[in-house]
This record gives sequence, structure tokens and C-alpha cells, in this order.
Amino acid sequence: MSAPSLTRPSTQLFLITHEFYPVSGGIATFAEEIAKASARLGYDVEVWAQSAPHSVEKKWPFRIRRLPLKGTHDLICQLQLAWQLVAARRQLRHATVYLPEPGPMLTMMLLQFFKAFRPKRLILTFHGSEILSFSRSPMRRWLAGRLIRHATRVSTLTTYTQELLLERFPSAADKIFLTPGSLRTDFAVVRAKPAQPRDKIVVLTVGRLHPRKGQLITLEALQMLPDDVRGRLEYWIVGGRNKGNYEGRLRSQAATETRLSVKFFGNIPDQELAEVYDRADIFALTSINHGDSVEGFGLVYLEAAAHGLPIVAHNIGGVSEAVVDGVTGLLVTPDRPAELAAAFEKLIHDVPLRRRLGEAGRSWAARNCWQENASTLFARAEGAG
Repeated sequence: MSAPSLTRPSTQLFLITHEFYPVSGGIATFAEEIAKASARLGYDVEVWAQSAPHSVEKKWPFRIRRLPLKGTHDLICQLQLAWQLVAARRQLRHATVYLPEPGPMLTMMLLQFFKAFRPKRLILTFHGSEILSFSRSPMRRWLAGRLIRHATRVSTLTTYTQELLLERFPSAADKIFLTPGSLRTDFAVVRAKPAQPRDKIVVLTVGRLHPRKGQLITLEALQMLPDDVRGRLEYWIVGGRNKGNYEGRLRSQAATETRLSVKFFGNIPDQELAEVYDRADIFALTSINHGDSVEGFGLVYLEAAAHGLPIVAHNIGGVSEAVVDGVTGLLVTPDRPAELAAAFEKLIHDVPLRRRLGEAGRSWAARNCWQENASTLFARAEGAG
């Protein structure tokens, strides 16, 4: 397929999301970066996002409208957003409306039956878990399928997610595109620094505290290593948004033996996270499928690779499109704790391998571009009816 034209567009673009700064996570990063890239391409961009304290607001290259809603997926939040969309229907009717995540899609499913509320162009991005969630209920599956048929185009971040979407919603076949995840624009690929002697080898995980992210699996695998190896390690866990008592389970497991040092950092602002990456030796995020929640990609793998960290991960979902097995990291089949422990032990003992995987990761992390994604999403839509 030929590249879309980069001529200056004229269409007004409304990006509507429940996950935006200061919320952290891959979807929030994706929405922010697409908005910035679209503004750089010349679009008249306005982001509608969940409420946030004025004190945390950034200076954006686009307009931002904070909506009086928390940004959940519950019915109250859907109705609150629906009211905002209805009130702005005359403005939205002639614009491109982009829904980069499932929260606003749920609201648009309710409004799609009223032609007056349909935007001129509707563009959707799916990340993975919502595909399973939408298809589980016959009613929601029908609503989502109808929304996809009304959309001008649909995108996913990975081939895995694209295949999953086409399996559950075949009507997307004639309008689906890939918009692969990229590094944050404020997260440049970091040049290698001279190796500094360290007392400990640091294994780092960055991600919200949730069973799907697999922090407990990583911890248990590290605890399987021989005594002398565990004594050389520290396991650093960065992340918040605790699911249930998951952090309590992690802390209890960490306390079962003292040879392995485990440190909990909580949430760390993006601007401070670079220093944590620089102090680590190995990055681990052993995600698993958890109910309807799947790992569609994982932008954090690119961030770790940009800092030259070799990666240990599970080979599930779209992870293999973020981590290249044997090139930028080691992928292990889920539910094989001995193999996972062996992957860690291999990297701990093989310093040249760590360096080789880390160096390959730096160039791999920089291969995609947000402006190309934005152009794929919106420039092609200029000629669409």
C-alpha cells in the first residue's frame, strides 16, 4: 500500500478518550502521541479527556477539553459522555471523530442509532482486551459490529490484535490498518554509557500492579534461582493502580525468603523513570492472559529496549511484535516457571549476551513513527465519504 499524502489537511479532528495524561499506561500514551503527531501534521486537533487537576496540565500543541467525568467504563460515565456528545452534535457532525480506546466506544454504541449524532468520519483503534469484552455479550457484540460498520477506518497496534479483531468482527476487513506502537516523543533512544561496576544485578518491571502483568510470576521465577545467584540480585517493581490485594500478595511472596532483595517503587513520573531504567540490567514483564484481558502489544517493552535493556517476557498476544526472541530479548512460553527461571539465569551469567540484546533493542525501539501512524489514520480519510 502506498504511503498516505502528507499535504496539509483541513479536517477538524476530535480525539475523545477516557485515558489521557495524567493517567499513565500504554493507552494514555498512545492517545497523547497520536494527538501530538496529528497536530504536527497540521490537523486542527481538540482532545476531549477525563477530568484532571488544573495543576497537572501540560502545555499542549492542541486544544484540550476536560470533561466532567472520571473516565471509567460504567454506565454513569457513558451517559455523562453521551450528554457531552449530544450537546456538541452540530460541531461533531462535520468533523473526524477518533476514539482510540473502548471507553468512548461504549458511549458511541448508544448514540449510533441516531443519525444526527454520527460524525462525518469515525475512526477507531482497538488494543486487544476490549475485543474479547465486546464479543462476549451477544448484545454488545452486535452493537460493536454495527459501530465498526459505521466507522471510516479501524486500526490495531499489532498483527495479533488485527487477527483477533477480524476473527470476532469480520466486517472490519475492508477498513483495517496497522498503527504500531512507538516510543514516546520525550523518550529518546538512549546512547550506551560506559559500564559501571555494581554490587547487584537489577531486574526491573514497570507496569500497573495487576495479575495480568505477571509481577508475581517473575518474582517466583527469581526465587527459584540458586542461593548464590539470588544473593547477587535485586528485583525492582515500579507501578501502581493495585488490582485487589495484588500488591499484598507480592509483598507476602517477597517476604518468604530474604536472599532476593525486592524493592517497591510505586508510581514514578515519566520524567523520572529514565533514571530507573539506566540503573537496571534486565527488564522483565511476564504478562499473561487474564480473563478477557490480554497483552496486545506493550509500549513499555520499547522503552526498556531504548535504554539498552535485554528483555525477558512471555510469548503471548502481541508481545512477540514488541520483543524479538533471541534478538532484543528472550521469550518464554507461559506456565513454564523452570524455563522462565532458566532465561533469567542465562542473562545473569552471560554478560556479552545482555549487551548484545540490549544494543539490538536500541535500534529496534526506534523503528516506528507516530506521525506515520497519524497519517495512516487520518490522511487517508480525507478522501473517504
